[in-house]
Amino acid sequence: MLTGIKAAVIGGDARQLEVIRKLTELNATLFLVGFDQLDHGFTGAKKVDLDELPLSELHAIILPVSGSGPNGEIETIFSNKKISLTEELLKQTNTSCTVYSGITNDYLTKCTKALNRSHIKLFERDDVAIYNSIPTVEGTIMMVIQHTDTTIHQSNIMVLGFGRVGMSVARTFASLGGHVSVGARKSEHLARITEMGFQPFYLDDLEQQVDQIDVCINTIPAQIVTAEVIAKMPSHTLIIDLASKPGGTDFRFAEKRGIKALLAPGLPGIVAPKTAGKIIAKVLTQLLIADYKGKGQGK
Repeated sequence: MLTGIKAAVIGGDARQLEVIRKLTELNATLFLVGFDQLDHGFTGAKKVDLDELPLSELHAIILPVSGSGPNGEIETIFSNKKISLTEELLKQTNTSCTVYSGITNDYLTKCTKALNRSHIKLFERDDVAIYNSIPTVEGTIMMVIQHTDTTIHQSNIMVLGFGRVGMSVARTFASLGGHVSVGARKSEHLARITEMGFQPFYLDDLEQQVDQIDVCINTIPAQIVTAEVIAKMPSHTLIIDLASKPGGTDFRFAEKRGIKALLAPGLPGIVAPKTAGKIIAKVLTQLLIADYKGKGQGK
């Protein structure tokens, strides 16, 4: 149970509703910021404005999966009000208050480090990332079907990166009959790619590998699909970039060449928000309980 824990849920999308539901079921006291247009009520949760938060009493601040924008702005689909997380606001919290988000950026990292606040990035955890790869893959399949005029079966599918998402993407598209090639840098990844039956290649050779592909799926959060790479792709190629904003694709050049390139971070929150929210809520609950007890506040 989360009895005694006070937390603020600030902004977010439909995934946060599952987080709120789970935490209130476990008897946490929640303050919801950026949910004024939400019709649903939750027992134990109170809608407030940012300046109404009992900051010094909070054990946790739960941010959207995306964390914050480059200047602290918080996205929410349940309010038209502008919300920003500032260093001055965080300064008013207790030093034992923990900040939770999916990912981070320079602004958020700087704020939490400057004030010595614990900051947990949920999507850096293997369990969350692996569970989350399931709706990500389903959403990717949906996008490929919507934006191509051929079947996945017998198509040439290229996956860039062989991390937790890349592995799931490659395996699933291969199971649908696609001819899957996977680019990676680590020799152990190339060995695993070979063992799993995909066509491996070094990312340094990317330009030489794209002349026959139908779909390119990028999972690497760095500029990897450059203008030079896009120039070598067939004109019908579909690029789907799953990396966090701004992605790893030169979208301007892709548009100039007439190649459809789609940035699609946060797919789980779009195609399966309920499932994605339950994944986050499950792990977040475990972390909150452990953190609360670890600080000697729970029994």
